[in-house]
Amino acid sequence: MPSQMIWRWFLLFCLAGCLSPVGVRGQIDPVERELIEVGYDQPLEGHPPPLAGYGFYYRNQPDFLRTNLTLRLAIAPVYVDSELGISGVLGPHTDLGIHLAGGGFADSYEEIRQGKFYPQESFWGHDGEAGVSLYHLFNPGQTIPLNGVLRGQAHYGVYDTTDDTAPDFRLPGDHTTFSVRTGLRWGGREPLLLAPLAVELSIWYEGQFRSESGAYGAAAEPRKLEPESHLFWGEAFLGYTLPELKHSFYVGLTAGTSVEADRFSAYRLGGLLPLASEFPLALPGYYFQELSAKEFVLLSGTYLLPLDRQQRWNLDATASTAVVSYLPGLDQPGDWNSGVGGGVVYRTSSVKIMLGYNYGVNAIRTHGRGADSLGLCMQFDLKQARETLSNSGRPGLWRGLPLIFTR
Repeated sequence: MPSQMIWRWFLLFCLAGCLSPVGVRGQIDPVERELIEVGYDQPLEGHPPPLAGYGFYYRNQPDFLRTNLTLRLAIAPVYVDSELGISGVLGPHTDLGIHLAGGGFADSYEEIRQGKFYPQESFWGHDGEAGVSLYHLFNPGQTIPLNGVLRGQAHYGVYDTTDDTAPDFRLPGDHTTFSVRTGLRWGGREPLLLAPLAVELSIWYEGQFRSESGAYGAAAEPRKLEPESHLFWGEAFLGYTLPELKHSFYVGLTAGTSVEADRFSAYRLGGLLPLASEFPLALPGYYFQELSAKEFVLLSGTYLLPLDRQQRWNLDATASTAVVSYLPGLDQPGDWNSGVGGGVVYRTSSVKIMLGYNYGVNAIRTHGRGADSLGLCMQFDLKQARETLSNSGRPGLWRGLPLIFTR
């Protein structure tokens, strides 16, 4: 048992960061950032999938080498994601982004049906990808920007068995997926935990076209890799801090539909990892990506109540509910799925730590409905920490950490 526990934590460390927010952004980020992000979601029962956390170093550097260049970089133990933004390349309000990424385990698939994880039908996936994006600002000079996004990308995936994959399980063939994404985003959200203010309205389309398709899986229950899939979704989000009370709330509504979706392209809902993707589909108390949907509507909300004058210690409450049209083969009784949670938040200008308990109201487990989990999310702002230290001159933990990461 101790050796199995050590192996599990080692595997989690290697996989950490494969869930980092490396999706296409609505525009080139003009703000210098240097962050360490960590998140982990631990179910308290059942046999959870192995991938339920992230950990990565995030750097956004405007004026990189030249004044019109911005470098965005996310580095995890076995994965690197990057984009070089070139401002004004096709006019004063149209920017170009060149995207490169790759590494291990990011294309891994965990089979979950009706609340049960099937390791014998799960497998590793590794990838490399390259793409080009155009970002166009439609309303220069306005307080809330309206950006258009057009992106083309080539993604090559390589698949391998795990120690638990069944011998007769046929892996999908290694293949390239060519994708195009386009969308309109009014406003946006910073890649931060608990940003004090955020507003977004966005609509998106993504088409995925694969160089290889067809059957894979077990002979008794074959599954299909579609030659092409089409996804359509939209999101509305508001985050606001009341100026007098200093209470903060976050409300989001996301809805999506698809044509010819498969296990690789379906929407996957579950878990509470806020920076796991650009559009996290959170359901507290559920396994991460427990539900696979061809269509869904998800409503979520979080409320933060400060406990002291400095608003360092806070109580938070969160809830999500979704109506889901399941992917064929991954159906389960009941279209509604809801989850609630609550916990403690500690936040300063350079550190944010969230620890909470979550309950999946409709999650299916061996005893019936209902599931429990514990979540931990941390954000360390290295740039802000260095500025704080230079102003205060006081010794402490933060005096050493910025030196480690800058040298």
